[in-house]
Amino acid sequence: MTLNPTPNMRKILTAFVLTISTGLLIIFAHFSSSATSLPQAKPHPLPLTLVQWNDNTNSGDYFAQVAKTEIGYLVWSQFPVKVYIERPINVSNQQAEDWVKSVIQAVNEWNIYLPLKVVEKPEFADIKIERKAPPLQLSPDKKIPRARSALTTYQLYTKNNLLLHRFTILLSPSQTGNYVVASARHELGHALGIWGHSPSQTDALYFAQVRNPPTVSARDVNTLKQVYQQPTSLGWALKDEFINR
Repeated sequence: MTLNPTPNMRKILTAFVLTISTGLLIIFAHFSSSATSLPQAKPHPLPLTLVQWNDNTNSGDYFAQVAKTEIGYLVWSQFPVKVYIERPINVSNQQAEDWVKSVIQAVNEWNIYLPLKVVEKPEFADIKIERKAPPLQLSPDKKIPRARSALTTYQLYTKNNLLLHRFTILLSPSQTGNYVVASARHELGHALGIWGHSPSQTDALYFAQVRNPPTVSARDVNTLKQVYQQPTSLGWALKDEFINR
């Protein structure tokens, strides 16, 4: 159950609706630094899967490309992270099954490194994935609308006095075959905490689509582990002034 936010909390919730898509990071609204009653940003214990991760190849990471928000890093503190995959409509049963299987493949790839669980009902989900065309994106001159292949957004909410977040991922119906898996893999990387892009084509979080999409790389996981060692306000208790009595 989501608590009814105070005006100050509503201001923060509005400020933190962000979007990230392949090749582009956009902040829709700016957080007011005068709001000082967010939970203190602290790191959470690393999930066991990341504690056990060890990169024997010393591949490095791209943590410097990950954006820190005003609430800190976008990490999950309760596991498994629950993922709802909305079955497509207006397509054949076979097309719908193929699409769902492709998305589940991406979920399973990330599940090796961070506990995930596919759920049957959207109200239980932390991350919701839909086969839906993202809103058009304006070109740099703001004159020509361009289609996007995918879009990931998040929103803040409160539950049991904790500051939490949820994600929505839109995957364009124009994506087919291996590109569905690649887009889902990429956007899930954002939703799991990598709020930025890699400059290397060999990483799943590379900023653009490539002809032969890579699977989750050691650099992707190294970056994810770095993110989960950082402080965040997410998952910590709100201060009293945010709570309606």
